[in-house]
Amino acid sequence: MAFEGAVWKVRSGDEPVGDILIDEADFPWLSGRFTAGPGFAGVRELFARELALVEEDDEARRQEWEDAYDEVRRRVSLHGPGGPVPEFLLHIEGDRAWFRWSDEPFDEGRPETEPPA
Repeated sequence: MAFEGAVWKVRSGDEPVGDILIDEADFPWLSGRFTAGPGFAGVRELFARELALVEEDDEARRQEWEDAYDEVRRRVSLHGPGGPVPEFLLHIEGDRAWFRWSDEPFDEGRPETEPPA
């Protein structure tokens, strides 16, 4: 499957949160230009908090990251060109987004959190 040039959509219920135009594919991570939609204002702080906790790379705060990411997952869904994906890990910062996804639940309950190199 060719990923570059594809548009993935982030939604909160029926409201568009934004689009991700894929410009880099380093499987299992995809990344691209994020264009915010009308629903992004309602989740912007969730993504900022989640990413700040990931970047701390502090094992003692891992539960805080898990709680923050659980809230992201409750509030948004990720849709590929073929429709919604059941499992994903998504980071958004400014006009960039990077994510991985699966048609099945991730192993061991949590995916790796590092962005592609």
